[in-house]
Amino acid sequence: MAPTYLDAILQRHRQRANADTRDWRERVDVIRYDGPSFALALRKGSSPFIKVIAEVKRRSPSKGPLAPDLDVAEFARVYRDAGASAVSVLTDVDFFDGSLEDLQRVHKTVELPVLRKDFTVSENDVLDAADAGAGAVLLIVAALSNEEIVTFIELAESCGIDALVEVHDSEEARRALDCGARVIGVNQRDLRTFEVDPEHAASVMDALPRECLTVCESGLSTIEDVERAAQVGFDAVLVGEAFVTAPDPSAIVKAFSLVPSALRA
Repeated sequence: MAPTYLDAILQRHRQRANADTRDWRERVDVIRYDGPSFALALRKGSSPFIKVIAEVKRRSPSKGPLAPDLDVAEFARVYRDAGASAVSVLTDVDFFDGSLEDLQRVHKTVELPVLRKDFTVSENDVLDAADAGAGAVLLIVAALSNEEIVTFIELAESCGIDALVEVHDSEEARRALDCGARVIGVNQRDLRTFEVDPEHAASVMDALPRECLTVCESGLSTIEDVERAAQVGFDAVLVGEAFVTAPDPSAIVKAFSLVPSALRA
């Protein structure tokens, strides 16, 4: 089988992690996040609308540059003022032109919880997220063993941040739940081909218990897409490309943030 986008990205990240000489055990007792809660920001009780996690994203491995000159602090302010509940920051350097410095700038600019959107493969990745000001770290089930997922969730919780555990199908959803995930993202993008199926996330919802916080990811570019996610019961949507390429990002963030949420059956 030919190498995929995910294979190439993970190879780079695991090489970097293997070359990292820092002992995470020496860091774990001194790193504590004390900012706003990511999970609390996504709960429906605070408003009748679906929550929007607005992403700053300069490029995509499959589409190339999206917003190469994007100012993360400026976009974060736009997102906050337009009603976003949280900000997602791509910190992958090689494939998305992001950085931990981007995350730090966003954290210092707005008082919203920030998600570190990256390919987490080590304990130091989790600790770096909390240390830079992230209120949550992304864990991709397709990229990790069950042991790694359990370890990284527990480590995230120990330093005061949440883990957004990303799945693509019902089998991965069961793995995530078995590993203790409480915030689950359903990615409509196949990370091996980077193709998007906008109907996909709804098919995974039946595998998720009501007490889980749920986030619909990828392929959300219109009000109808967000309404579809809300109608099947998602607590939040994570949107990047539609925002960073929009002529008026504020208007589309505001429109998405005013989509009524729905209770899951």
